[in-house]
Amino acid sequence: MNARPRLALTCGEPAGIGPDLCVMIGATLPALVADCDIECLADESLLRGRAAQLGIDLPDGGAFRIRHVPLSAPVTPGRLDARNARWVLSLLDMALAGCRSGQYQAMVTAPVQKSIINDAGIAFTGHTEYLADHCGSTRPVMLLAAGSLRVALATTHLPLSAVSGAITGTLLDETLDILQHDLRAFWGITSPRIAVTGLNPHAGESGHLGREEIDTIQPAIARAVARGIRATGPWPADTLFTPRQLSQVDVVLAMYHDQGLPVLKHAGFGNAVNVTLGLPVIRTSVDHGTALELAGTGRAEDGSLRAAIQLAAQLARSRLAAAP
Repeated sequence: MNARPRLALTCGEPAGIGPDLCVMIGATLPALVADCDIECLADESLLRGRAAQLGIDLPDGGAFRIRHVPLSAPVTPGRLDARNARWVLSLLDMALAGCRSGQYQAMVTAPVQKSIINDAGIAFTGHTEYLADHCGSTRPVMLLAAGSLRVALATTHLPLSAVSGAITGTLLDETLDILQHDLRAFWGITSPRIAVTGLNPHAGESGHLGREEIDTIQPAIARAVARGIRATGPWPADTLFTPRQLSQVDVVLAMYHDQGLPVLKHAGFGNAVNVTLGLPVIRTSVDHGTALELAGTGRAEDGSLRAAIQLAAQLARSRLAAAP
């Protein structure tokens, strides 16, 4: 099998910085990742117009190609238009279908604007949930990586009031299994060390600040250990996220979005990568939003998308190398 992966790159919300970032990647691709090809799913006139606006020479062909998908409505940088919401999702559908058919070996997604998709009457909570639903995956796991720091989430885009009820033994069992499998398969970590946070302050303080640790989290860790997984905890999050503790683990499993991600983004914002585990396809993304105020200004930074492409290529090569 060809060991040179082809990646699908979706340009995301057309009024945001996604097109800017795609243009920047297209202009620097050979130097960024020498041994992969990228097909950017976007409206070609949108990309070439944004390139002209930014003074960037966008190549025509070679390792970076544009798969033209016509916009539903004209775009002005910084101005959302609900008429393009279904177009944004169509790019994800095409990339996902291509990954599942073998046309692409991974997909990389530029940021989307959840609010405008919902304003268009489409229920949408994020890439992670959307892709999982369309893959028939019941347990996607969001993991963000910044260098050696990896933080996975037991729950993703939920109101804080719903988090406790969502943390079940089944959820934790399946999440720990996925972390074990995917860290082995893609990162080559033979026996991943997984540190699990508690939900409550001080990990519940022996039940005085909540019983989720005693009733749900600790039993799930014990079951994982019995299955051969090197899981520890539950650890108080305020002491787990310290250099000494982090140096002894391969990934932290946090219980909710804003427990784990502020630390990760403080450590690596602008260069961190969002990876969706538990899917039949490889998907990476940026660690930031659409930054509407920066679209078309030349002030957007492409560090996170560059890192997402490099990691997607690395994971794709690992999968290709392991293929029979």
